[in-house]
Amino acid sequence: MHPGIPILLIGALIALIDEEPSPAAEEVRERIVLLPDAAGHVGGVSVTTSRGSAQLERAYAAADVFADGKVAAVEASPASVGQRFGAALEALPPAPSSFLVYFVFDQGELTAESLAQFDRIKAELARRPAPEVVVIGHTDRIGSARYNDALALKRAEVVRAALIDAGIDAGRVSVAGRGEREPLVSTEDEVT
Repeated sequence: MHPGIPILLIGALIALIDEEPSPAAEEVRERIVLLPDAAGHVGGVSVTTSRGSAQLERAYAAADVFADGKVAAVEASPASVGQRFGAALEALPPAPSSFLVYFVFDQGELTAESLAQFDRIKAELARRPAPEVVVIGHTDRIGSARYNDALALKRAEVVRAALIDAGIDAGRVSVAGRGEREPLVSTEDEVT
């Protein structure tokens, strides 16, 4: 054997020891995948640790977080997401639904169009095994804050009563009144 070969091998081994292991050789602790919503839209996620970061901004962009805290951007696909996360995705409850109902001006009386929506609302709630219903009453900004708080709560209670009359379990329906603090249409105070 040539006398320089052991030194060359030792040098190569030291170089291998000094190199950081490739991400594939490290243990992936977490995978974060950005999924599209039902309409295909995506938002964005920043995955950041003390050892790195990745910006996820398109459908199926992903990041692996390794045991040492490093972050690596990777690509996922619908098939790989289905294989890896399929059971969890199947267990998700249905996405929430929202319905807007309207009242006669300055009253706690539903408009005819809003009353007609209750069949749709009932059908939606029937397809859910354990619906949680949150009714939030709003008003415009005409009148005092105290008056609008009371009117908003009264309106929410009217909707709650209609849902209960339609067969929804009273224990599953909660109400809140937002008054003029959170109008659905932003206006200046005292303007409809």
